[in-house]
Amino acid sequence: MKEITRQWLDFAKSDLLSCELIINEDFLTNVVAFHSQQAVEKSFKAILEENELKLERIHNLYKLFSKVEPYLNFEVDINLLELLDKIYSASRYPGEMGLLPEGKPTQEEAKEMFEFAEYVFNKTNMMLSRTSK
Repeated sequence: MKEITRQWLDFAKSDLLSCELIINEDFLTNVVAFHSQQAVEKSFKAILEENELKLERIHNLYKLFSKVEPYLNFEVDINLLELLDKIYSASRYPGEMGLLPEGKPTQEEAKEMFEFAEYVFNKTNMMLSRTSK
C-alpha cells in the first residue's frame, strides 16, 4: 500500500475513533454524522490514491463513489451514502453543522451513519491491504 493511501486511511480511522468516543451522547449526534461522512470520504480518497486516479478537492460522496465504484469489491448502500452526503453539504456554516434537511440527526440515525462509515472503512482497508501484497 502506498504511503499516501495509508495516510488517508489513518485520517479516516481518526474520524471513526472520534465517533466511538461520542456515539452515545445525544447532544453530539451531528458531530458523529459529520465525522462519519468524513471517514467515508477519506476512505474513497484512499482508493483513488492507491489506483493513481485523479484526486479532486471535492467532498461529494456520490461523485467520489462514482469514481471508485469500478475498483470496489464490496457493496455500498446508496441510500446511506446519499444521506451522509447531505451532512457535509449542509454543514458549511456553524448554525447548520451536521444537520440533515429535517434537522439534527437522531441517536439512531447517527449510529446508522457511524456503522456505515465503519463498514466502508473496514472493507476499504481490507481491499487495499490485499492489493498491495
